[in-house]
Amino acid sequence: MKNFDLTNYELKETDGVFTLKNINTTIGFVRFNKLGEVEYIFVNPIFRKKGIAKRLLRLVKEKTKKKLKFQKPISPLGNKLLMSLEKWD
Repeated sequence: MKNFDLTNYELKETDGVFTLKNINTTIGFVRFNKLGEVEYIFVNPIFRKKGIAKRLLRLVKEKTKKKLKFQKPISPLGNKLLMSLEKWD
């Protein structure tokens, strides 16, 4: 992650969801399935542009051992993120 120190943050994993949070708020989360399909990803606006979405996606890729696939975004911001990640995976 770009200049983002995870020391004061907690990463939780539940069935098909990685959640990054601190004592005050959820920083971001990603919901996925066993096939490596990303169903939903969110990063709190205050914490955007710090590489958090890419970090969460790396965790999904490591967990599923699959090439990531993205479901159709539900927002313009989701479309923008998807376009920026097309070359990443």
